[in-house]
Formats: sequence, structure tokens, C-alpha cells
Amino acid sequence: MTEGREPGPPAIVSERQEQVRDCLRAVIDPELGDTIVDLGMVRDITVTGNDVVVDVALTIAACPLRTQIETDVRGQVASLDWVESVEIRVASMDATERAAVMARARWKAREDAPETAVADSTRVLAIASGKGGVGKSSVTVNLAVALARRGLTVGILDADIWGFSVPRLLGMEGDVEARGGKMVPLEKAFGSGLVRVLSMGFLAGEEQAIMWRGLVLNRAVQQFLQDAHWGDLDYLLIDLPPGTGDVQMGLARLLPRTEMLVVTTPPLAAQKVAARAADMARKGYLRVAGVIENMSDFTCEHGTTYALFGSGGGARLAHSLGVPLIGSIPLHPDLAAAGDAGLPVADGDGELAAFFAEVARTVAEEVAPMVEASGCSARLIARVEAAVAAGDVPA
Repeated sequence: MTEGREPGPPAIVSERQEQVRDCLRAVIDPELGDTIVDLGMVRDITVTGNDVVVDVALTIAACPLRTQIETDVRGQVASLDWVESVEIRVASMDATERAAVMARARWKAREDAPETAVADSTRVLAIASGKGGVGKSSVTVNLAVALARRGLTVGILDADIWGFSVPRLLGMEGDVEARGGKMVPLEKAFGSGLVRVLSMGFLAGEEQAIMWRGLVLNRAVQQFLQDAHWGDLDYLLIDLPPGTGDVQMGLARLLPRTEMLVVTTPPLAAQKVAARAADMARKGYLRVAGVIENMSDFTCEHGTTYALFGSGGGARLAHSLGVPLIGSIPLHPDLAAAGDAGLPVADGDGELAAFFAEVARTVAEEVAPMVEASGCSARLIARVEAAVAAGDVPA
């Protein structure tokens, strides 16, 4: 905060406070599936010139999502063009504030999201793009492999029902077996970790057209989530179809704790289209966790670098969304060749493997780290449901 700076005309201060409040509606508590504004976690917004102070109240002092919420708040506020500095002051809710959140938690709990076979401890990341052709599936597969090489167990749900490509990219084939009436994902080890996969590619021929729409598509994704033995996963990556259609909307209902990673390429046109996918996620109360830029600069064998598709699209998109740019994957012929051969580049020691290893590190340590299932909101909901079951609170 700049010392001695005048607050500014009241009308401008009020307008800027509302701008900050509006942008904070993009900060989602992934456990509760609601905005921190609507949850009453934003106590106060102070605007002095171009400096902003946001007072945030968490349900408990030791909330495991504190760092994530602070990062998301800072990113959203800093995305406003006029903001020069952001200060976040964090405190714990008082009894009145906590009671209000409990009431909203009960209301959200009664929305009755269907149960799935995905464990509550699993971090669910949907990989999305505004349009096809940006390498979304390649990013999904190689990110999963890079996470597995960190010793994690990673699931891939190939929700691109029409355009499934995950089995080929991983070099996996075989029939999906049933156990107790539920599908068993196919598995493949990478390093000290494991990747489990379910895809229409295991259920239909690679050249067979899937001519489904609407409810049938959603039902297929629902079966992959509910009627499957996923087991204990650290992460579940969902390879979404491009665009903003039925599968994306259905996912928000089936797994409201899903978080989204948006894949784009450098051109401005791709950036603008990708922004629609992020907008749809937020309208469904899904947290947008970050942006991955694919097909960035190409470096030839002589060491000269060319921005064949332009530059800066990923950074511009991340800034406009108020989220981090997780990484930029260079344009490299090995990526396509490895995908065709079913040998993910992330499962190696080359230049591309290093890029994906860094993306995986950023995801696992900064953007979407593993947190205890008994987080602040999870504990709160558990207490609410226990109180209702005991008759202490009217249903």
C-alpha cells in the first residue's frame, strides 16, 4: 500500500470496490463449490487509489485451502487493469459468520449431487479447450504420465466421447473388464506411479463413429464416474471434448469439486475461444486453476527460435482470467511422433519430458496440491450433516 495516498472520489472508490467484488466471484471454494463472495468469506474491500486490501475470513484458522484461496484472490484482483498492489488480510470467521456458511452448506448439500466412484481425497482436474486442434489430449496424457512419475496414482477419464484418442496416445489397448457390475480401468505403470484409464476407445473400434448427443453423452460420462472401480487416486484428469457443450455442463453437476485447466495456443483467436471454456466453468461454480499454453515457440536444429503461431496467448489468457500460466509447451515434432507411437514424451529424459515434469511439479505443489480430505469446508459440511442427523438442527 502506498503511504499517504488519498482514497479518491467516493464514486470512483465505490465503483472500484464493486469491480473487485465482481472479480472475486471467480474465486471458488472447490470443496463447497461456491464463490467466496456468496459464502460470505469476503469481509471487506478497501480501495485507496490503485491499491486494494481484501479482508478474507476462513471457516477455521488452519484451513488447508488457505494458500490456494489467497493465491486465487491475489490473481483475480491483480487482473484488473487499474490495480497496482494487492494486500490480503486473512482471519477466522466468528460464530455469526460461521453460522451463515453452515446454512449455505446445508442448502448446497441438499442439491443432491449424485455419488460417484471417485474418492473424496482425489483432486479432480478437467483439461479443457475452447476448440479442437490445440493438443488438449496430448497435454492430458503427458501431464498424467509426469504426475505418475512423481510416484502418484493418476486416473484419466477420456470424456471426449466422439474424439477419443487417449488409448492410442498411451499405447494402451484391451477390453474393459467388469467386477461386481462395474468397469475396471486399464492400468499402466510409469516410473514409480500408475495411470488408470477409461475411454470409449476400449469399448469401440478406433475408426468407429460415435453418433451420440445430449443425454446419451452425459450418461456415458456418468457411467465412467459412477460405475467404475477407480480405487484410490491422487488425481483424476478428465479429458473434455472441445467447446462448451453437454459434457461440460453435466460434469459440473456430477462432480462439483472439479477444477479446470485451460489449454490454449499462442494466437489471439485461440485465446479468445479458450476464455469461453473458462467462463462456462465459472458459471457452473468450477474453479479455473490455471492455463497451459501448447505449441509455443519452435526451435530448429540450428538453435534458432521461431514463434510460428505468434506468442503470448497463454500469458494473456492467464492474466485476463486472474490465474497462473502453469507452463508453455514448445512446438516439437517429437510430441506428435511419440503420440502416434503410443510412447508419451513425458516418460523419458528429453527436453519435452523436462517441460512436462515442470508442469506436473507446478500442478502438484502450487496450483492443485493434495490436501487433507478433512479440510475446512469438508469439516463444516460433516458437522452440519451430523447435526441434522442428530436432530439438533431442523432439516
